[in-house]
Amino acid sequence: MLNTTTTVITGSGAYIPDFIKTNSDFTRHSFYAEDNTALDIEPHIIVEKFKKITGIEERRYAASDIESSDMAAIAAQKAIDDAGCDPETIDQIIVAHNFGNVLKHTIQTDVLPALASRVKHALKIKNSSCVPYDILFGCPGWVQGVIQADAFFKAGIAKKCLVIGTETLSRVLDVYDRDSMIFSDGAGACILEAKPANETKSGILGCSVQSHSGDEVDYLNMGKSYYPDSDPRIRYIKMKGRKVYEYAMKYVPVAMKMCLDKSGIDISELKKVFIHQANEKMDEAIIKELYKLYGIANAPENIMPMSIHNLGNSSVATVPTLFDMVQKGMMPEHKLNSGDVILFASVGAGMNINAVCYRM
Repeated sequence: MLNTTTTVITGSGAYIPDFIKTNSDFTRHSFYAEDNTALDIEPHIIVEKFKKITGIEERRYAASDIESSDMAAIAAQKAIDDAGCDPETIDQIIVAHNFGNVLKHTIQTDVLPALASRVKHALKIKNSSCVPYDILFGCPGWVQGVIQADAFFKAGIAKKCLVIGTETLSRVLDVYDRDSMIFSDGAGACILEAKPANETKSGILGCSVQSHSGDEVDYLNMGKSYYPDSDPRIRYIKMKGRKVYEYAMKYVPVAMKMCLDKSGIDISELKKVFIHQANEKMDEAIIKELYKLYGIANAPENIMPMSIHNLGNSSVATVPTLFDMVQKGMMPEHKLNSGDVILFASVGAGMNINAVCYRM
């Protein structure tokens, strides 16, 4: 039977923590290498090189009394208000994260009950048919939640979903690892609804998902601190930066092109790319490579909004937060108009890649 619905984003919201951690704050740190030896480089030089590579100048950390599920609930309420919908009509709450709630100064993650259940509780939703659950898919988790919602709509299982990405990476980073400067906290959310295809021209046009879990499986992982006297039982987020970069350059542009091609969209129609805010140089290179796959030497100016300079890499929260910022006019140089074709794309632990093509 021909599917007659389309998946439309009807509202968005975000929670950006107030506390700002600047690059200058890290010039007082002592950094160590993977072999536990101190880096024989002045911290300020490490920080300067880091900024040139990643584009990050500052990042946001959640207050000690705010958990990942709290940020998710705040972002969710903003998305609900933006959509003007009754929370009791939400069929599914899908929360993407990687570490659950990590209490400040503790070493355990808390995922019981699921963060989505806590969000449902915080929103005071009584409807027992509203199903809350979490997904773990690395940084592409929020985009994967959108893909799942779209699939449930097409299957006739749901009509309205709340999809959230939330993370407190500041609580799982190793302060002695220079890669720790990349990570930040935040949450982003969207309300998605199934609409009759004959009533709107907006909606999801297509998607693509890829996973490579051979040698790539541990490019992002949990490992012990680089500090020689650290407790080896405590694990922190670790990243093989060069491997991640090479992987992303090889596979992400191809996955993005696959998504556009499946959607029947010519690259000339693409207005904006909302890509995971992992690394400025890497994201720019991915976009350039995408256009090269179409035989175009240079990508259009202003095709890619970036928030990484001030917000860092908040994992699953980067894409929905960035989208909300543009939607709410917080980035005046970037505007979205009815009919514009945009692309959501992400890459992360697993290693996983996904993309969604959407018409505003």
